[in-house]
Amino acid sequence: MRPDDQTCSASDDSPPLLPDHQLVNAHHQCLATLEGQNSYTTSLVLMGNLTDKNMVVAGKGAVKALVVLADKIISAHQDHKIRVWKIDNLDNDEQKFTQLATLPTFSDRALKLLVPKNHVQVRRHKKCTWVHHVDTVSALALSNDESLLYSVSWDRTLKIWRISDFKCLESVANAHDDAINAIALASDGHVYTGSSDKKIKIWKRSTENKKHTFVATLEKHKSGVNAVALSRDGLTMYSGARDRSILVWKKVDESCSMVTVGTLRGHTESILCLATISDMVCSGSADKTVRIWRGFGKSYSCLAVLEGHRGPVKCIAVTLDYSNPSETKSNYLLYSASLNCDIKVWQINLLPLV
Repeated sequence: MRPDDQTCSASDDSPPLLPDHQLVNAHHQCLATLEGQNSYTTSLVLMGNLTDKNMVVAGKGAVKALVVLADKIISAHQDHKIRVWKIDNLDNDEQKFTQLATLPTFSDRALKLLVPKNHVQVRRHKKCTWVHHVDTVSALALSNDESLLYSVSWDRTLKIWRISDFKCLESVANAHDDAINAIALASDGHVYTGSSDKKIKIWKRSTENKKHTFVATLEKHKSGVNAVALSRDGLTMYSGARDRSILVWKKVDESCSMVTVGTLRGHTESILCLATISDMVCSGSADKTVRIWRGFGKSYSCLAVLEGHRGPVKCIAVTLDYSNPSETKSNYLLYSASLNCDIKVWQINLLPLV
């Protein structure tokens, strides 16, 4: 049943009230638990032919983020590097990962090293070229046309890489006042970064010089921002923080301004990850649970609380369940990984209320 006690109010900018037949009950079950991992999972990504089967790639320990690019995986690491992997035998049960590149590439580093103006101060007695991250690379995102890779780091920089040759095109220094933990890209080109400085910043790539400029700062959280996620149309953003809240943001007009229209409350500890699908947002928390939320007119409701993890839920991935089609209900598969080294697979069924 849908827990009715977990709701949030929204402003008049919210979508119109949904017809009654679109209100749902949510049923869920844990299909499997993958145990015995030798280190905790910090990132999950789905790839492969999703109409037939899902291939789940899990990043362990020092791997902080993953993105999929055709038959490649790009990973962000605690050692300040970004690595590109080719996946062979994608359609078979046994895949082989071959490393193609490490970013910044050798040629990129060598060319920048020769020019003094490319060197930046990173610590009191240390300099390096601006193409280097100098702390953990915390999150990655691909542009809508998959021509650019964005990376953010605890070193407070936002970097942009060209996919065709993995060259670092740009580095936004001091993009935040503290570690950057999350990034999300909208289809209109706006870039959203969330930081431990409690702020979310919006950036936009100029059509003239192709450089990214600062657009706006969103300040509503009372503690560090750990996760940001966008709806498919880019008009709604969700941000999760250590203050245990998920804020819902809406675009107010054709500009890039966003206002908060509600707060999703229910988690009892920090929000660690967010994922969106259809008209839902899924959240993972240090309270060891996953929650499924959906908007209903002027409010959001918590459709389900997934319990069973024995550690903080660090990452989640969700997709349609193509193996279980139905004309009367919507079916989803959700993968969640916790810091106790377990990965759980959940089936979510949304049934219309009658």
